[in-house]
Amino acid sequence: MTLNPQLKNPHFYFMVLCDVLIFVIALIGAHLLRFELSLVAFKWVEKVKFLLLWVVPLKSLIFFYFDLYRGMWRYTGLADMWQLVRACFLSSLLILAVILYVSRFEGYSRSVFVIDGVLTFILTGGLRFGIRNYYLRGKTLQNGISYHDRKNILVIGAGDAGEKLLRELLNNYQLQYKVVGLIDDNPQKHGWSIHGVRVLGSVADIAHITRKNKVTELFIAIPSATGSQLRNIVDACMACKMSYKVLPSLSELIDGRVSVKALRDIRYEDILGRPEINLDVGGIHDFLANRTVLITGCGGSIGSELCRQVVKYEPRFLVMLDASEANLFHIQMEIQDERSFGNCRAILGLVQDEKLMDDIFSKYKPEVVFHAAAYKHVPMLEKNPWEAVFNNVIGSRVVMETSVKHGVEKFVLVSTDKAVRPTNVMGASKRVTELIMQSLCGNGTYLMAVRFGNVIGSSGSVVPLFRRQIERGGPVTVTHPEINRYFMTIPEAAQMILQAGSMGRGGEVFVLRMGTPIKIADMARDLIRLSGRQPDTDIKIIYTGLRDGEKLYEELISEGENILPTGHEKVMVLRSNHLFNGSGDFPRAKEELNKKIDGLVKAAEQHDAKEIKVKLQRIVEEYVPYQNKSVL
Repeated sequence: MTLNPQLKNPHFYFMVLCDVLIFVIALIGAHLLRFELSLVAFKWVEKVKFLLLWVVPLKSLIFFYFDLYRGMWRYTGLADMWQLVRACFLSSLLILAVILYVSRFEGYSRSVFVIDGVLTFILTGGLRFGIRNYYLRGKTLQNGISYHDRKNILVIGAGDAGEKLLRELLNNYQLQYKVVGLIDDNPQKHGWSIHGVRVLGSVADIAHITRKNKVTELFIAIPSATGSQLRNIVDACMACKMSYKVLPSLSELIDGRVSVKALRDIRYEDILGRPEINLDVGGIHDFLANRTVLITGCGGSIGSELCRQVVKYEPRFLVMLDASEANLFHIQMEIQDERSFGNCRAILGLVQDEKLMDDIFSKYKPEVVFHAAAYKHVPMLEKNPWEAVFNNVIGSRVVMETSVKHGVEKFVLVSTDKAVRPTNVMGASKRVTELIMQSLCGNGTYLMAVRFGNVIGSSGSVVPLFRRQIERGGPVTVTHPEINRYFMTIPEAAQMILQAGSMGRGGEVFVLRMGTPIKIADMARDLIRLSGRQPDTDIKIIYTGLRDGEKLYEELISEGENILPTGHEKVMVLRSNHLFNGSGDFPRAKEELNKKIDGLVKAAEQHDAKEIKVKLQRIVEEYVPYQNKSVL
């Protein structure tokens, strides 16, 4: 205990004086209440005087002990009230103990001291909340926003997140919102109140409730809502033509903090329709903690998210490699400044530079490597197929061989569903990298691949393109009315890579249970609705035809691959009958693969697009090349 509060603050003396007065009033009031305000109570005047001589100082000391004079009373909250309860309880207990020891309660009523403790708590607590209310009203007036002039809003969600959001909306004088009610689909909550605000009904009642209460905006505070639940809520909000914002998903909220500042517009990721991945945090922490991690392609959509996720698990050192100067700079600044992780190096260079890779591995000795450096834009690589060979194939082989040479513990290759029965150069090049990965297994390094579908919001993906088209007023261009894709979010992709890395034992190809594929045309319509407009009315959708190398349906599993469960409900592992998975003449198959890749490289060096596709087909037999002309 430190009896040294803000002695220079006049408010401190004011509070002490007020509490002393309350102690006196509480003790006298307790006697009067005990004897029902009768004149008999005046016979106790002498005893009350005696009690006041030592009870008031005792209570004051206990209040000092619990630091009840160090607080800023304008911010009084539940934690302060709990301290007050403890102080009042302890003071009453000590008073009873003293009287029991001195007089065994002869001539004293025990109930008086119980009433005294209750009155002390009520009056001191009331004083503190009164000060808080005074400052709150004063700030509100100073800010110039009358309570009646604020915007009427509804909070959808009467759970923990809704309660925390409601509390901030009620207490923050700078906000221009007045919460007129809560919405929740749990009928048991209807009619109940949270902080004086009633639960008015369910999502189905939104239209009626908004009209009745002249609501101007809706806040959705259900971070645990599934995609389908959120879609229903959004549809209800749009039906009554109200603007709405959503509190982010649980994965976006840090340490359970809920704030008005976290409210944002609905994104397509919110209504994707798949529950979030539950990570084996302990397993990933054991995998990454106190290790040196290298991430190639660290400036890209997946690579940068990997950097953000990895630093959470306390690696010893992080090496970030990228060929883009701007992207590398941005992720370096974010990791160092925003994430406060200083044990990192940013290296500008190409993964196909063998000398550079060898120098990096020699100096930093990474124990875990995530290889996310790759070109992925399908039409672009159809026109420039040699770059798919140089970057995706040769670059990946250089990083994998260097990892094996330097004894890296685990290597995780980022692959794609386009590697399954590929119809484009990009997919075929990624399938070749999977084969290289399997051919290098058994040399002391656990190498594995992670294969997933389209990543929403990543560079070159369809969602940013649609958003830009919608912002311009349309039209939105879709290649084919029946084209569909598997989708996942950027955090999901990064989390799956980490999860696979913690589970892999070499040679596996991991895939995520991604639910059902989504039609691109339906996605375009959803995004138009989320922008507050109507598809085919406000913004047109036009079909442009399949692009070079594009196919209608993507797959996650190729012919001859067997799907097996893992220790994680959302992650599966593929085992194939390929020579590199344990059957046939492994050394001969590996030698044959390397010869074919050497021939592929020669064709790439000549910028011979037609021959590149021929060589790719000899390596990946299921590859069906798209016949088009390159840029050269």
